[in-house]
Amino acid sequence: MRVLVTGAAGQLGVDLVEACRRAGDEVVGADRAAFDVGDRTQAKQVVAAVSPDVVVNAAAWTDVDACEADPDGAMHHNGYGVRWLREACDTAGAHLVQISTDYVFDGRLKRPYLETDDPNPLSAYGKSKLFGEQAAGPEATIVRTSWVCGAAGRNMVKTVLRLLASHDTLTFVDDQVGCPTFTADLAPLVRQLAAERRTGLFHATNQGAVSWYGFVRDIVAATGRNPDMVHPIATAELQPPRPAPRPANSVLENAALRSAGIPLLRHYGEPLAELVAHLTR
Repeated sequence: MRVLVTGAAGQLGVDLVEACRRAGDEVVGADRAAFDVGDRTQAKQVVAAVSPDVVVNAAAWTDVDACEADPDGAMHHNGYGVRWLREACDTAGAHLVQISTDYVFDGRLKRPYLETDDPNPLSAYGKSKLFGEQAAGPEATIVRTSWVCGAAGRNMVKTVLRLLASHDTLTFVDDQVGCPTFTADLAPLVRQLAAERRTGLFHATNQGAVSWYGFVRDIVAATGRNPDMVHPIATAELQPPRPAPRPANSVLENAALRSAGIPLLRHYGEPLAELVAHLTR
């Protein structure tokens, strides 16, 4: 395939470019400096110039609290930007793959979320990403994921490793639960869905649900330190409170992948150990 990856400098974008190259694709990676997907004219120009078979949109404004302070900016980047890409893909005859998020749900269900569950985003970020899903259209591939971690960009694993250099104890919330997902595993799956032109909505996460508190304990243990240095706290006790509401339950059931007979990603513990080893070697 000839593939255009937007957001190519982000943690998923970097691994998407690499996964496509390993598969033998011709890949054009465009970062924010090269391509602002929120610019309608630029979207048309870049997609027309690349003439891709597939566009994988990994570009997003993911600073949840900053989005809460600027909902119009969030909608511009995460919502209307997808609409402009959809238009450009239609003109070029390209298949669109849109990366989305667990934040489209309110987190109030007491079970994992299915692709068929009704979204109800609580935050400006979640609302903008849901708009982006809808703007992608019924012929697109939409991949919702959660708690993304990779060797590039910012994520919880890197945050914890940085904190360990200067803290003897750590405190993280134990009432938000989700599925950590690692880009080294997610990127090849996204590429497979793109190559097979699997239209519709897919939840794609590494297996295993855990609270942030439990996940941080796992990160600390992977470094060889004592996970008992990590202490739980309730979200309501955070000081200062976070501007954007977080879904308490972000666990995504990978039902559509199961139904399609596509192997699910492995348990998050394995890629976590690999990433910590990579970042600390």
